[in-house]
Amino acid sequence: MVNTALQSHPIQKPSVSCTNAASPSLKALRRLSSAHRTSSGTLITIPFQPNARSRSVTSGLRHSATHSFKMPHPQSAGHTCLSESSACHPNDPIPREPLTTTQRRRSSTKQEHSPASSVQSLVYTSGSEQGSPRTTATEPHFDGAIEEKPLESVDQRQDDKPFVAPPSKPRKRRASTVLISQGPQDVRRILLPFKGAKTTEIEKFCCGGGCCFLNTLEQDPATKSGSPVIIPDNDAFRSLKLHLGPLSLDSELSQIVEIPPETVSFQPLSAAVPPIKSTVRQHPPSFVTPHPPYEVFSAKVHHARELTKPGAEKRTYHYDLDVTDYPSESGDVDFVVGGAIGVQAPNSDKAVEDIFDLLHIPKHVRDKQLVMNTISGRWPTIWGDDKARELVTTRRELLTWCSDVQSYPPTKSLLRLLAEYADAPNEKKILLYLSSAQGQAAFCDLRTGPHITLAQLLSAFPSSHPPLPRLLSTLNTLTPRFYSLSQDPQESCTREGTNCRRLIEVAVTVHETPNWRGGPRTGVGSGFLERIAKKVQEAEKDGIKATELDLRVPMFRGLMANPLAREFVSDGPMLLIGAGVGVAPFRGFVQRRLKSANCANKVWVLQGVRDSLLDELYSGEWGVEEEKVKKVVQSRRGEGRYVQEEVRHQADLVWYVINSLDGRVFVCGSSQGMGEGVERALVDVAMDKGTLRREEAEEFWAKKKEAGQYIAETW
Repeated sequence: MVNTALQSHPIQKPSVSCTNAASPSLKALRRLSSAHRTSSGTLITIPFQPNARSRSVTSGLRHSATHSFKMPHPQSAGHTCLSESSACHPNDPIPREPLTTTQRRRSSTKQEHSPASSVQSLVYTSGSEQGSPRTTATEPHFDGAIEEKPLESVDQRQDDKPFVAPPSKPRKRRASTVLISQGPQDVRRILLPFKGAKTTEIEKFCCGGGCCFLNTLEQDPATKSGSPVIIPDNDAFRSLKLHLGPLSLDSELSQIVEIPPETVSFQPLSAAVPPIKSTVRQHPPSFVTPHPPYEVFSAKVHHARELTKPGAEKRTYHYDLDVTDYPSESGDVDFVVGGAIGVQAPNSDKAVEDIFDLLHIPKHVRDKQLVMNTISGRWPTIWGDDKARELVTTRRELLTWCSDVQSYPPTKSLLRLLAEYADAPNEKKILLYLSSAQGQAAFCDLRTGPHITLAQLLSAFPSSHPPLPRLLSTLNTLTPRFYSLSQDPQESCTREGTNCRRLIEVAVTVHETPNWRGGPRTGVGSGFLERIAKKVQEAEKDGIKATELDLRVPMFRGLMANPLAREFVSDGPMLLIGAGVGVAPFRGFVQRRLKSANCANKVWVLQGVRDSLLDELYSGEWGVEEEKVKKVVQSRRGEGRYVQEEVRHQADLVWYVINSLDGRVFVCGSSQGMGEGVERALVDVAMDKGTLRREEAEEFWAKKKEAGQYIAETW
């Protein structure tokens, strides 16, 4: 609110001079500097004519006022104030852009601590000392320990010893970090700025790239032309893009990791033990328990379709899964709005066959049952007890359902194992080099580069054929993938005659990265589900329904207490911010809110897409008039705006929701770009609408997150 008194009464500057020939004492200066105000609230300053002695006093005081009491603006430097919208969203709830932009003017009823009200300023309010009571002067406050001296000592100082105001306590600086490296090349440049540079090891601690880069190989003239390492001539090795430096067969390597222990062993199945029917093509073995003590449920695919249009940058599919026969669990747990199911996806058949071929495992033993023994650990049960096991299984089951062969970057243990069983000297030396201290830089490049699969490594070093039990002892466990429900699970039901089949719905975006063979490589979970969707699409072209194919998705009731599900409430306004497939769970939020739609329980959706004609998910499937609750923000079409920019434009709506009773702001999507951008936009909104500093705005949202009003689910 603008102070009208300041507008109607111009500032007056009366001429007041000091007529006392003697030098004013510090007390007199304090009386002159006492702050007063006119009836209109206007501040006026009193200039005076100091002599030589008082000039030194006032000079020090003014310097102190300028440098010690300068308060920063409530908003941090670099922050752009948000424009106010002409639409008040509580009264006009449709999210839309502001029609007009007004210049905000701030005023405060509280008197801020400034030079106008301190002893270091020569400012007082209108009125005379004789006609109005004098305000007691504010004593200067210093945080540091300062020796106190009598005020009269100021008049007793010599002219050559001017008064110097005691320094104020310096403002405590905030801790900060500075990005100095974005890759191994930067680290090597920092650690080796010139020839002969050295570092001293204070404590052995790996920070992800540092002193270990110093143990590089030096060019040895004696071995330069003696035994060079021949680079394997195959596409797989070239795709690794290794920088081996002056490596030769005679190079001395140190700190080579030890061979990983063998924790898995195979034994022939006794004739007395009856064989177990394998379901490797459709369902994991019974000992795979990602949701103990319950087994994985085989959900029948009722329907599958593609949500995105041809030409979209990413493909997203919708799945209807039949969970009518899902077994009951203790605690009366059920599927809830915002919950997520776990999908125990297998490795693709092609990936498994490639590994069998590269390891030279005969085809007649790949599906032959055997007895597998483990020494300790949870593998292959995922979340079973840590103990020794004896299980009847097959080699194909273990590679298909239990070990991840493509999601994790290679480890030194795996490379050391390949080196142990490599027959070619050049391949063994390269693998040992990657497992040593001298090859740390190349190893880091290998791990931080493109995704590398087990088949790619075996193809790059074709002479290495480690036994399958040793390989399974080293590989990571194949873990389930989680996908949020995209509907209200209590409302989904389809009729088959007189029977009602309960369905749950999920949306999955296919994750793709370049393959070393030249084509795309899909993720384990998204690739598995896309293969199912394509089978449904092919069958529908021939007039066959998906239910007739008997396609199955191994799943379990996973995260029903995740942040989205836990903080969803039926009361209070909600703002749902999502991009890409992150908007899918909000569809269930809107469907549930239809049961209690009123002014106090309104919901708004800000959906970010690249192109609404290609990749807008669930267009026309929200169960409401979408233009009343949802705004689609396109980044590749029209004005090209990201969803975080729309958050700033909807500052009034954001501020209204987060400060309402039971109001909640949900954010769901990728953490890179969208998640971080939305978080910065929310901080900007709090700074503008709440007149907060950046640190205060960040603390504001942190407290809202602790209170369950701000929920961010990003990946």
